[in-house]
Amino acid sequence: MLNFDRITFDPAVMGGRACIRGMRVTVSLLVNLFANGMTLGEILAEYPYLEAEDVQQALAYVAWLAEEVVHPLELSVA
Repeated sequence: MLNFDRITFDPAVMGGRACIRGMRVTVSLLVNLFANGMTLGEILAEYPYLEAEDVQQALAYVAWLAEEVVHPLELSVA
């Protein structure tokens, strides 16, 4: 895994889901806000305790999780 120093996992916080810097702000929340049209500026205005790097790292983390590696199935001819 890459160095995602702002992404934390703590069973006592949001059930161990990926959060931002130990806060009760999940990566999925930030990605959903962004995906549904909120700008970075709007997200930071709504959540003033977040930093631009938090949102950027959340997006990078999700992109890393979504990387696909395709292994073609080789069928043997019998």
